[in-house]
Amino acid sequence: MRRGVLGDDRGGVTVEAAVAVCGLVAVLVLGVAAVMAVIGQLRCTDAAREAARLVARGEGARVSGVVEAIAPEGAQWTVRREGDTASVEVVVSRLGIELRAWAYAVVEPGVAGR
Repeated sequence: MRRGVLGDDRGGVTVEAAVAVCGLVAVLVLGVAAVMAVIGQLRCTDAAREAARLVARGEGARVSGVVEAIAPEGAQWTVRREGDTASVEVVVSRLGIELRAWAYAVVEPGVAGR
């Protein structure tokens, strides 16, 4: 019984399994990265919301500590007051993706002068 050079298929299943495992690992890594991006976005949104509430209540001095505690590490924020509204923007870059969240609040009566 003689086999030709192209007729030898020993190890073919091993190669197919290795390619399938590599594909599964790639999908798993992308899935974990997507979940981490969603969690980071939610943390930015929560931080922006809480900071806007603090500014609206006249407790702007506490914004820094709250944002640092809630937002992902390395986040930057901007607070703006225009008339009777306060807005906060929180931005952070993760895995090459820029996560950005905004929150607005109406300043409470009596706080506008502070």
